[in-house]
Amino acid sequence: VCVYCGSSTHVRPIFLEKAEAFGELLARRGIGVVYGGGSVGSMDRVASGALGAGGRVVGVIPEKLLGRELGREDLTELVVVPDMHARKKLMADRSDAFVALPGGYGTLEELFEAVTWTQLHYHRKPIGLLNVDGFFDSLVDFVRRAVAEKFVRPQHADLILVDDDPEALLDRMAAFDIPSLESWIDDV
Repeated sequence: VCVYCGSSTHVRPIFLEKAEAFGELLARRGIGVVYGGGSVGSMDRVASGALGAGGRVVGVIPEKLLGRELGREDLTELVVVPDMHARKKLMADRSDAFVALPGGYGTLEELFEAVTWTQLHYHRKPIGLLNVDGFFDSLVDFVRRAVAEKFVRPQHADLILVDDDPEALLDRMAAFDIPSLESWIDDV
């Protein structure tokens, strides 16, 4: 699972605690983690949780951010790439699913790129939002508004699975079947 999340260390403790617990949960389920490779904020805590539970963790970090985000050296694998575009592509290629935890602009940008790639059938991978402490409530409302205003088709809104329970989210993602491209083309 590719995990998108924040690098800020100035967030409320609940976000860091839930990030670490999510990494641990993935490892306990035998699911490897692909993430941004940093050793700060929620990114660090996801990796710590997974590694502490014996999981496999692959970090992907651009050269420019290697020093700034202090790339973790104790990962199963740390891949240094030239830029953000290469980072996102490699993270997507090495993952079977995506989960966004609370984060900032980068998290949202990565999330919506993954959704767009699914919508356009560049891949057929489930996408989840772990809605820690209602963090994504306003984003869910935004998507509903985009559907109501017909900027997003209803079936595309359903590409983002949202849950505040990490176990339930992973179960829903495992059972999720992405509709065929043909079913989406009919109502263009």
